[in-house]
Amino acid sequence: MATLAARRLLLPRWVAAGGRGRLLGTAAEASPGGEEARGRGGEGGGSDGAIYVKKPAAAAAVTTRDETSVAMPTSFMTGSVVGKRFYRDATVRLADDGNGWTVMLDYRTLKSPAKRPLKLPSRALAMAIAAEWEYQESDGIRPFTMPLMKLACTALERVPLTQKQKEKIDPILDWVNTEFGFKTVVYTTFLGDKQDEGLTRAVETVLKKTTDCELASIDAMAAAAHSLVIPLAIFKERLGIEEAIELIRLEEDHQVDRWGLVEGGHDVDIADLKVQMSSAVVFLGLSRGM
Repeated sequence: MATLAARRLLLPRWVAAGGRGRLLGTAAEASPGGEEARGRGGEGGGSDGAIYVKKPAAAAAVTTRDETSVAMPTSFMTGSVVGKRFYRDATVRLADDGNGWTVMLDYRTLKSPAKRPLKLPSRALAMAIAAEWEYQESDGIRPFTMPLMKLACTALERVPLTQKQKEKIDPILDWVNTEFGFKTVVYTTFLGDKQDEGLTRAVETVLKKTTDCELASIDAMAAAAHSLVIPLAIFKERLGIEEAIELIRLEEDHQVDRWGLVEGGHDVDIADLKVQMSSAVVFLGLSRGM
């Protein structure tokens, strides 16, 4: 389904669906008298920012709605079907502050399950998410066919996570500074970069002094944790296994708390991580005769 929606983005914007024509474009383009509306505002959805689709007399929806916005239920992030389609058109418009783009379901601005305005950085991304909404069937809204919408919602929820990361991770980074005499460099992107050469040499010195069994344990934990700091903290008895697992799963547990646990997915990942980390810690302890 998601692939189908993506393909349809390549088609002309006027498409036949359900026996009637749908126009995927800006809010102004979706309004009655589209040519006149475009003349008043173009891409921004009109100089006054108005939405021209009238409010329906009655609409049964599974969402939390007010007169100007609509927010998905929290089950949107994990559910298979969250309710019937309650809107006619999905369009995009320039955000009220002129900074970014928003998706409109008829006359209402789309919000995340946390009721945050779904403000997007580009018109292209807003159009792609609108396409996911546009091609939902009348009998149900299926979140599993809307990966871009899910990613956008996840991106909006990273601020509270960052606060929790500082609370939990900063003490471990302070320990690294005390233990090895160098501060770690924290990067906020996936690309990252090099650490201080002094820290690298200090860690290398510790690893060279380990036994084969100790090094095998550290290597296994580093692979499971996607981190070398956490295995070193366990090796130096600064961290226990439960605290280490909490740090490793900090981001994913935050998402589970917010959106719910996916059976057969999150629960399997948790069990696998506990097995890998626990077995490495047990192996480490036994190799030391503990």
